[in-house]
Formats: sequence, C-alpha cells, structure tokens
Amino acid sequence: MTKLDQFKDDLTLLLEAGFIAVNQSDEDSAKKLFKAAEVIEPKNILSNIGLGYLYLHKLELPKAIKLFKEALKQEPNNEMAKTFLGIAMTFSKSNLEEGEKILSETNKSTHDKEVKKLSNTALDFVEKFVKKAPSPAEVQKKKHK
Repeated sequence: MTKLDQFKDDLTLLLEAGFIAVNQSDEDSAKKLFKAAEVIEPKNILSNIGLGYLYLHKLELPKAIKLFKEALKQEPNNEMAKTFLGIAMTFSKSNLEEGEKILSETNKSTHDKEVKKLSNTALDFVEKFVKKAPSPAEVQKKKHK
C-alpha cells in the first residue's frame, strides 16, 4: 500500500468539499480540493467537472466549456458534464443554440431527477432572460428616449 492509497477512501469527501467551496465562492480551496482528488485518482472526471463548475461560476466560459468537453471525451454519457456544458454554452450567443440542444437532449434522456430539474431550470432561464435580454444597442436607445 502506497501513501496515496490511504487517501482513496477520502476521494468523495474531497470532491464534495470542492463543490461546496465553489458554492461558497472559495476559489482557492476549491482548486486545491479538486487537484488533491485528481492526484489520488487521476482518471476520475469529477475533478475536471468540479473545476469546470468553478469556472462556470466565475463566468470564465471558455475554460468551463473546455473542461466539460474533456470530461465528456472520457465519459460521453456523463449527464452532469452534459448539463453544465449546456448551461455554459447558453451564456454566449455563438453557442446558445448548441447549449439549448444539449440541455434539451439531456433533459429528455435522463432518469436522474436532479439533472432533469437543473436542465429544466436552465432552459427556463434561457427562455425568460437570455433570449429576451436587450442588446447593448437597445439599452442605449432606451436611455436616450
């Protein structure tokens, strides 16, 4: 047994703590926790998904999208990665349609009620706020009226 093997039982705890750190806006801790999990089990894609989740929270969308796509290369059917990828893509006009498609497909195919709930919420948000949001030019016109 190597020194690293003694921490394998803590992998889930490290990953969960990383997601909690993201939700608490503690970027430093989140990164350290996800990296520690990656050291313990390099092939576990949850470290990438966690870092992608961090970048999604920071609206660093290209970084988030890249990490979610990397996770999906390893596990093409990972519904969490698909849902987060869809969410990240819907925040940019150039990827909006593809993001909506990913969210819709995941929503239809999933049996996980939490993934279904998240994808539904994201699709509702896109419909109500992203698609109907005024452009910067429209905002300027309203200011000058």
